[in-house]
Amino acid sequence: MPVPLKDVLDALPAKRRTALDKRFEELVNEVESLKALRRISAKSQAKIAKTLKISQPAVSKIEKQTDMYLSTLRSYVEAIGGELEVIVRLPNRAPVRVKSLEDVSSS
Repeated sequence: MPVPLKDVLDALPAKRRTALDKRFEELVNEVESLKALRRISAKSQAKIAKTLKISQPAVSKIEKQTDMYLSTLRSYVEAIGGELEVIVRLPNRAPVRVKSLEDVSSS
């Protein structure tokens, strides 16, 4: 006889349930595509195109790309009302926020 999921979850130790709840929240806050991100922001491709001063088909093309310049991604994210942050995680070091990819050396 099938056991309801609620019963299974309720039977888990509190620590395990907390970990599952945390992972659930992480998954809820992830998106799989720019299209999904745009939908969350309740913006149309046409509205983004107008903001970016490009055509709506160009926005569609951006959403389908698997690789792009960070500047393109940043512009897109800002057009939907967001802010892009680049975080680098290195072993044995706290995460580092990259503010700019330009060469800031004086050489």
